[in-house]
Amino acid sequence: MASLADLINLDLSDTTDKIIVEYLWVGGTGVDIRSKARTVNGPITDASQLPKWNYDGSSTGQAPGEDSEVILYPQAIFKDPFRRGDHILVMCDCYTPQGVPIPTNKRNNAAKIFDNPKVAAEVTWYGIEQEYTLLQKDVNWPLGWPVGGYPGPQGPYYCAAGADKAFGRDIVDAHYKACLYAGINISGINGEVMPGQWEFQVGPSVGIAASDQLWVARYILERITEVAGVVLSLDPKPIPGDWNGAGAHTNYSTKSMREAGGFEVIKKAIEKLGKRHPEHIAAYGEGNERRLTGHHETADINTFKWGVANRGASIRVGRDTEKEGKGYFEDRRPASNMDPYVVTSMIAETTLLL
Repeated sequence: MASLADLINLDLSDTTDKIIVEYLWVGGTGVDIRSKARTVNGPITDASQLPKWNYDGSSTGQAPGEDSEVILYPQAIFKDPFRRGDHILVMCDCYTPQGVPIPTNKRNNAAKIFDNPKVAAEVTWYGIEQEYTLLQKDVNWPLGWPVGGYPGPQGPYYCAAGADKAFGRDIVDAHYKACLYAGINISGINGEVMPGQWEFQVGPSVGIAASDQLWVARYILERITEVAGVVLSLDPKPIPGDWNGAGAHTNYSTKSMREAGGFEVIKKAIEKLGKRHPEHIAAYGEGNERRLTGHHETADINTFKWGVANRGASIRVGRDTEKEGKGYFEDRRPASNMDPYVVTSMIAETTLLL
């Protein structure tokens, strides 16, 4: 008698050419990610080989009940670390049956910006540092914290090891390997300042690929925490008080910034970002005002400033970039729940098109 685990891990390659495709899309809140599976003939090597599909948008807050069909356009494929074999995940964006992007489809506008010849010529690189908090199921309190109580103050937990300092490492490592398996350019992980909080980094990736990869990495993390019975939170300030918030620092460079004389290009780009600070803040994630207080390694939400190696600045430039006269900078303003399609394309638009 086969066990449930045996059936889940069935290798279908000897019996059928069909594969399972998990279609992923951003839900109605702009933070949630939804999915549904479909059987197709495999193997699939490019998203263009996949059929469009549809879903009930009235159940995701993306369409009225009397006209609820939303169309999924496949955009980027990844290997499926859960089903494995030739099965895949595909990141999609969402349209009306008439082909109009729905309001929560931020990918469509981002693609237009990245396809602009001025932007494409600069080969924009992004590295996104996704911070997140693991919560105990049912009580919504950080993993490793006493229920209704608090651990010792911050200090021992950042990049730490030990049962009293690092909570959820099995989830973090499972996610790391699953992302590598999927083909995501995940470049590292670390424990964060607040206990129960972690970070993974995606990139460097070019243009819109960074956002596709981050969304799929978020989906994989949701699935792994589901299996572990732990809740994933992208809230930018999950615990009020003297605890670090959670951000999505976005590292950015252009071809001109990476070449000789690039530091001057970086400074001009930062000047442009400063002039649009309110517009960027408005688009950088819900609840970010609870995080950007001027404390806990942030700049005040109403203040724009930059500095070399300054983690209390809006924009941080690394020592190596200053020394070499070229490189990248880090936008520290985005919240952990930001939409990467919005943030990455807005940085490119502000620095290259305005």
